[in-house]
Amino acid sequence: MLKKSSLVLWGAALFIAWNGLLLLFLWSRPPSSSFSGEGDRLTAEVIRLAQDAETELERQKELLRQIHRYSGLWGRHRGVGITPKPPPPPSPAPPQLTNPAGTVLPVLVMACDRSTVRRCLDKLLRYRPSAQRFPVIVSQDCGHAETARVIASYGDAVAHIRQPDLSDIPVPAEHRKFQGYYKIARHYRWALGQVFRTFRYRAAIVVEDDLEVAPDFFEYFQAAFPLLLADRSLWCVSAWNDNGKEQMVDVGQAELLYRTDFFPGLGWLLLAELWDELEPKWPRAFWDDWMRQPEQRRDRSCVRPEVSRTMTFGRKGVSHGQFFDQYLKFIKLNDRFVPFTQLDLSYLKKEEYERSFLHKVYAAPEVRVEELQGNRRRELGAVRLQYSGRDSFKAFAKALGLMDDLKSGVPRAGYRGIVSFVYRGRRVYLAPPSDWTGYDPSWS
Repeated sequence: MLKKSSLVLWGAALFIAWNGLLLLFLWSRPPSSSFSGEGDRLTAEVIRLAQDAETELERQKELLRQIHRYSGLWGRHRGVGITPKPPPPPSPAPPQLTNPAGTVLPVLVMACDRSTVRRCLDKLLRYRPSAQRFPVIVSQDCGHAETARVIASYGDAVAHIRQPDLSDIPVPAEHRKFQGYYKIARHYRWALGQVFRTFRYRAAIVVEDDLEVAPDFFEYFQAAFPLLLADRSLWCVSAWNDNGKEQMVDVGQAELLYRTDFFPGLGWLLLAELWDELEPKWPRAFWDDWMRQPEQRRDRSCVRPEVSRTMTFGRKGVSHGQFFDQYLKFIKLNDRFVPFTQLDLSYLKKEEYERSFLHKVYAAPEVRVEELQGNRRRELGAVRLQYSGRDSFKAFAKALGLMDDLKSGVPRAGYRGIVSFVYRGRRVYLAPPSDWTGYDPSWS
């Protein structure tokens, strides 16, 4: 500090002395007519010296500027020098990081060429409690003009973004008929990238353009979001029950929620951190079945409801109505508002859930499928039907009206191999033996 101060004083003194000498000479010189040759030479010499002094002063001033610029760093490293200006206080954390109840949860609607997207958007806008809390973003693929006009008709009520790459995708010859699945995967990757990379949201709810939502759709996701944040054994929250046909659910327990090892999709909530994990390896096609593989699921579960909070009205699509006529069109859409944000959902945390749910399942008396079909032993209440392998699971599921397909060995709506449903008015658990050790991917 002292060394720096002396340099400043020395430079200032030099500047004043030389300029003072120049001014004194100019004031005291005789009129120009009395100048002799010697006087002219003296004047020129003084001017030259003054110019040299000014050049030196400029060099010294630049040196002082550099000293000033680096003095803060010197002081920090040596404990001396000019005290640096304190940094501004850190910005407060976004509300969603400190208060999950205040998180903005955008709804990403995946659209293509269905002008019936209006049905989806009408219900979303009708039931959402806040446009600020739940902005609706419609991402459109396909470039379909009529669908684009429908979306545009909502004006500022929704944001309309368009997938820019509408080209065909090179696919193996045997996959030519699956071109649509490749385009869907490309669209999902782009749209989720927009939500999490461009708009930088903390989480998002994804729905397709052929889904209708329940009155408590937003309430459900708002309540489940803190659970998804807190329990890292969960990786999504879904509005869908794959076995949610009206006769197979208890509409009187619309508040009942489950954990499931099967990725349901069809209206689901994910965190930005999950997209960080999935984006680098996102598949070229069949993204939903890819999500169900062990490498992606990594022993994590989703939350799903007893009674679905979405229903699909889209028979037309790349799947050509697969499962629609047999299952999907019969899914019961919840019509009773459940105040989920006022309920305690901690029972869904892994440790507590396994303690209570597994006890309930394996404490239930075991029955044979014929007894269920014959509606016998009604006095037992909730019962358990035990399967021993892939073939027996599929046979029982088919006999009772459940979806019988398995993905990487995981049954639809199942948790630890257990599928909970209602059959002829009573609770049934289709379950493996109690010493179950894990899924067998070869069952797919």
